[in-house]
Amino acid sequence: MFRLVSIPDELHEWISFEDPDEHRTWMIDATYFRSNYKCIYGEGCKGVLDDDATDLQQGCCSYGAHFEGKKDLATVVKSSKRLTKKNWQNKDKAKAKGWSVTAKDGSTKTRVVDGGCIFLNKPGFEGGTGCALHIGALEAGERPMDWKPDVCWQVPVRLEEHVEEDGHILSVLREWKRRDWGEGGADFHWWCTESADAYVGKDQAYITLRDEITELVGKKVYKLISEQLSAPYGVPLPHPAIRKK
Repeated sequence: MFRLVSIPDELHEWISFEDPDEHRTWMIDATYFRSNYKCIYGEGCKGVLDDDATDLQQGCCSYGAHFEGKKDLATVVKSSKRLTKKNWQNKDKAKAKGWSVTAKDGSTKTRVVDGGCIFLNKPGFEGGTGCALHIGALEAGERPMDWKPDVCWQVPVRLEEHVEEDGHILSVLREWKRRDWGEGGADFHWWCTESADAYVGKDQAYITLRDEITELVGKKVYKLISEQLSAPYGVPLPHPAIRKK
Protein backbone atom coordinates (compact mmCIF):
# COMPACT_ATOMS: atom_id res chain seq x y z
CA MET A 1 0.00 0.00 0.00
CA PHE A 2 1.42 3.36 -1.03
CA ARG A 3 1.59 6.27 1.39
CA LEU A 4 1.59 9.86 0.18
CA VAL A 5 4.58 11.80 1.50
CA SER A 6 4.57 15.57 1.60
CA ILE A 7 7.59 17.31 0.05
CA PRO A 8 9.17 20.09 2.14
CA ASP A 9 9.25 23.45 0.36
CA GLU A 10 13.05 23.57 0.34
CA LEU A 11 13.88 19.94 -0.41
CA HIS A 12 17.14 19.63 -2.38
CA GLU A 13 19.25 16.68 -3.54
CA TRP A 14 22.98 16.81 -2.82
CA ILE A 15 26.07 14.94 -4.01
CA SER A 16 29.13 14.47 -1.83
CA PHE A 17 32.64 13.23 -2.55
CA GLU A 18 36.09 13.29 -0.99
CA ASP A 19 38.77 15.53 -2.46
CA PRO A 20 41.46 13.28 -4.00
CA ASP A 21 44.33 15.50 -2.83
CA GLU A 22 43.19 17.21 0.37
CA HIS A 23 41.54 16.39 3.69
CA ARG A 24 38.30 17.84 2.39
CA THR A 25 34.75 16.71 1.64
CA TRP A 26 32.77 18.46 -1.08
CA MET A 27 28.99 18.81 -0.85
CA ILE A 28 27.25 20.08 -3.97
CA ASP A 29 23.65 21.29 -4.28
CA ALA A 30 22.69 19.02 -7.18
CA THR A 31 19.13 20.33 -7.37
CA TYR A 32 20.32 23.87 -8.03
CA PHE A 33 23.24 23.09 -10.31
CA ARG A 34 21.22 20.62 -12.40
CA SER A 35 18.48 23.22 -12.82
CA ASN A 36 18.30 25.60 -15.78
CA TYR A 37 18.80 28.71 -13.65
CA LYS A 38 20.32 31.74 -15.40
CA CYS A 39 20.86 35.36 -14.43
CA ILE A 40 18.02 37.38 -16.00
CA TYR A 41 19.47 40.84 -15.44
CA GLY A 42 17.81 43.05 -18.05
CA GLU A 43 15.38 40.25 -18.88
CA GLY A 44 12.83 40.62 -16.08
CA CYS A 45 15.03 40.84 -12.97
CA LYS A 46 13.01 42.67 -10.30
CA GLY A 47 16.02 43.65 -8.19
CA VAL A 48 16.58 43.42 -4.44
CA LEU A 49 14.52 46.34 -3.11
CA ASP A 50 11.38 46.00 -1.01
CA ASP A 51 9.15 46.56 -4.04
CA ASP A 52 9.21 45.56 -7.70
CA ALA A 53 12.15 47.49 -9.18
CA THR A 54 12.21 46.02 -12.69
CA ASP A 55 12.23 49.46 -14.33
CA LEU A 56 15.31 50.59 -12.37
CA GLN A 57 17.39 47.73 -13.80
CA GLN A 58 19.58 47.62 -10.70
CA GLY A 59 19.75 43.88 -10.24
CA CYS A 60 21.83 43.16 -7.12
CA CYS A 61 23.47 46.59 -7.27
CA SER A 62 21.19 48.67 -5.05
CA TYR A 63 23.28 48.71 -1.86
CA GLY A 64 26.91 48.69 -2.96
CA ALA A 65 29.36 45.78 -2.78
CA HIS A 66 31.42 44.77 0.26
CA PHE A 67 34.99 43.66 -0.39
CA GLU A 68 36.28 40.38 0.98
CA GLY A 69 39.84 41.53 1.53
CA LYS A 70 42.81 43.51 0.22
CA LYS A 71 43.18 41.40 -2.93
CA ASP A 72 39.53 41.86 -3.79
CA LEU A 73 39.78 45.61 -3.28
CA ALA A 74 42.99 45.83 -5.30
CA THR A 75 41.25 44.20 -8.26
CA VAL A 76 38.68 47.01 -8.44
CA VAL A 77 41.25 49.73 -7.76
CA LYS A 78 43.06 48.51 -10.87
CA SER A 79 40.02 47.94 -13.09
CA SER A 80 38.30 51.20 -12.14
CA LYS A 81 41.28 53.13 -13.48
CA ARG A 82 40.62 51.61 -16.89
CA LEU A 83 37.06 52.90 -17.05
CA THR A 84 36.28 56.02 -19.07
CA LYS A 85 33.38 58.49 -19.09
CA LYS A 86 32.12 56.54 -22.09
CA ASN A 87 31.45 53.40 -20.07
CA TRP A 88 31.12 54.79 -16.52
CA GLN A 89 28.30 57.22 -15.85
CA ASN A 90 29.55 58.21 -12.38
CA LYS A 91 33.23 58.63 -13.18
CA ASP A 92 33.23 62.36 -12.34
CA LYS A 93 31.44 61.71 -9.02
CA ALA A 94 34.00 59.06 -8.16
CA LYS A 95 36.83 61.41 -9.03
CA ALA A 96 35.36 64.10 -6.75
CA LYS A 97 34.58 62.02 -3.67
CA GLY A 98 36.00 58.56 -4.32
CA TRP A 99 34.11 55.35 -5.11
CA SER A 100 34.54 53.50 -1.79
CA VAL A 101 33.45 54.08 1.83
CA THR A 102 33.95 52.38 5.17
CA ALA A 103 30.91 50.41 6.32
CA LYS A 104 29.65 50.28 9.91
CA ASP A 105 31.47 46.99 10.50
CA GLY A 106 34.77 48.53 9.41
CA SER A 107 34.86 46.84 6.02
CA THR A 108 35.25 48.66 2.71
CA LYS A 109 32.37 48.83 0.24
CA THR A 110 31.48 50.65 -2.94
CA ARG A 111 29.75 53.99 -2.44
CA VAL A 112 26.02 54.32 -3.10
CA VAL A 113 25.10 57.17 -5.46
CA ASP A 114 21.54 58.09 -6.50
CA GLY A 115 20.12 54.88 -5.05
CA GLY A 116 22.62 52.40 -6.44
CA CYS A 117 26.26 51.30 -6.51
CA ILE A 118 28.52 54.01 -7.91
CA PHE A 119 29.54 51.61 -10.68
CA LEU A 120 25.91 51.19 -11.81
CA ASN A 121 24.96 52.93 -15.06
CA LYS A 122 21.29 53.89 -15.17
CA PRO A 123 18.88 53.00 -18.00
CA GLY A 124 19.38 55.31 -20.94
CA PHE A 125 23.09 55.91 -20.39
CA GLU A 126 24.81 55.90 -23.79
CA GLY A 127 27.63 53.67 -22.57
CA GLY A 128 25.21 50.93 -21.58
CA THR A 129 22.95 50.08 -18.66
CA GLY A 130 24.29 48.05 -15.76
CA CYS A 131 27.67 47.55 -14.11
CA ALA A 132 30.35 49.79 -15.60
CA LEU A 133 33.02 47.29 -14.58
CA HIS A 134 31.17 44.54 -16.43
CA ILE A 135 30.77 46.73 -19.50
CA GLY A 136 34.41 47.87 -19.41
CA ALA A 137 35.69 44.30 -19.18
CA LEU A 138 33.65 43.17 -22.18
CA GLU A 139 34.83 46.16 -24.21
CA ALA A 140 38.42 45.18 -23.35
CA GLY A 141 37.77 41.56 -24.36
CA GLU A 142 38.28 40.34 -20.79
CA ARG A 143 36.21 38.46 -18.22
CA PRO A 144 33.94 40.67 -16.07
CA MET A 145 34.82 38.55 -13.02
CA ASP A 146 38.41 39.76 -13.32
CA TRP A 147 37.25 43.37 -12.96
CA LYS A 148 34.44 43.20 -10.40
CA PRO A 149 34.26 42.77 -6.59
CA ASP A 150 34.22 39.08 -5.66
CA VAL A 151 30.67 39.13 -4.34
CA CYS A 152 29.41 40.60 -7.63
CA TRP A 153 30.59 37.72 -9.79
CA GLN A 154 30.04 34.98 -7.22
CA VAL A 155 26.32 35.62 -6.62
CA PRO A 156 24.19 33.53 -6.93
CA VAL A 157 26.80 30.82 -6.24
CA ARG A 158 27.98 30.47 -2.64
CA LEU A 159 30.93 28.48 -1.28
CA GLU A 160 31.04 27.86 2.45
CA GLU A 161 33.88 26.11 4.27
CA HIS A 162 33.63 24.55 7.72
CA VAL A 163 36.68 23.20 9.56
CA GLU A 164 36.01 20.22 11.82
CA GLU A 165 37.83 19.56 15.10
CA ASP A 166 40.36 17.26 13.44
CA GLY A 167 41.13 19.84 10.74
CA HIS A 168 39.08 18.14 8.03
CA ILE A 169 37.32 20.69 5.80
CA LEU A 170 33.72 20.50 4.63
CA SER A 171 33.19 22.64 1.53
CA VAL A 172 29.59 23.34 0.58
CA LEU A 173 28.74 24.71 -2.88
CA ARG A 174 25.16 25.88 -3.18
CA GLU A 175 22.78 28.57 -4.38
CA TRP A 176 22.81 31.98 -2.71
CA LYS A 177 19.70 32.48 -0.60
CA ARG A 178 18.01 35.48 0.97
CA ARG A 179 19.57 34.70 4.36
CA ASP A 180 23.05 35.10 2.89
CA TRP A 181 22.41 38.82 2.52
CA GLY A 182 21.83 39.18 6.26
CA GLU A 183 18.69 40.50 7.88
CA GLY A 184 17.91 42.73 4.91
CA GLY A 185 17.45 39.73 2.63
CA ALA A 186 14.10 38.96 4.24
CA ASP A 187 12.79 42.32 3.04
CA PHE A 188 13.56 41.76 -0.64
CA HIS A 189 10.41 41.92 -2.75
CA TRP A 190 11.99 39.33 -5.06
CA TRP A 191 15.02 37.07 -5.10
CA CYS A 192 16.12 35.31 -8.28
CA THR A 193 17.01 31.80 -7.09
CA GLU A 194 13.56 31.36 -5.56
CA SER A 195 11.68 32.64 -8.61
CA ALA A 196 10.60 30.45 -11.52
CA ASP A 197 11.24 33.47 -13.79
CA ALA A 198 14.98 32.79 -13.58
CA TYR A 199 14.82 29.10 -14.52
CA VAL A 200 14.79 29.63 -18.25
CA GLY A 201 18.36 28.81 -19.31
CA LYS A 202 19.17 26.53 -22.24
CA ASP A 203 21.80 24.65 -20.21
CA GLN A 204 22.06 23.36 -16.68
CA ALA A 205 23.46 25.84 -14.17
CA TYR A 206 26.73 23.97 -13.59
CA ILE A 207 27.48 24.54 -17.30
CA THR A 208 26.21 28.13 -17.46
CA LEU A 209 28.17 29.00 -14.29
CA ARG A 210 31.29 27.05 -15.20
CA ASP A 211 33.69 30.01 -14.97
CA GLU A 212 32.35 31.14 -11.61
CA ILE A 213 32.43 27.64 -10.11
CA THR A 214 35.91 26.98 -11.50
CA GLU A 215 37.20 30.23 -10.00
CA LEU A 216 35.86 29.15 -6.59
CA VAL A 217 36.89 25.48 -6.52
CA GLY A 218 39.58 25.07 -9.20
CA LYS A 219 39.64 23.19 -12.51
CA LYS A 220 40.25 19.78 -10.94
CA VAL A 221 37.25 19.93 -8.61
CA TYR A 222 35.02 21.50 -11.26
CA LYS A 223 35.77 18.51 -13.50
CA LEU A 224 34.75 16.15 -10.68
CA ILE A 225 31.56 18.15 -10.06
CA SER A 226 30.73 18.15 -13.76
CA GLU A 227 31.27 14.40 -14.03
CA GLN A 228 28.92 13.72 -11.12
CA LEU A 229 26.20 16.13 -12.22
CA SER A 230 26.26 14.88 -15.82
CA ALA A 231 26.25 11.18 -14.89
CA PRO A 232 23.09 9.15 -15.61
CA TYR A 233 20.61 9.40 -12.76
CA GLY A 234 16.94 8.84 -12.05
CA VAL A 235 14.31 11.54 -12.28
CA PRO A 236 15.95 14.59 -10.66
CA LEU A 237 14.09 16.58 -8.05
CA PRO A 238 12.86 19.83 -9.62
CA HIS A 239 14.06 23.02 -7.99
CA PRO A 240 11.62 24.39 -5.37
CA ALA A 241 11.06 27.51 -7.49
CA ILE A 242 9.80 25.30 -10.31
CA ARG A 243 7.68 23.11 -8.02
CA LYS A 244 5.91 26.22 -6.70
CA LYS A 245 5.13 27.47 -10.21
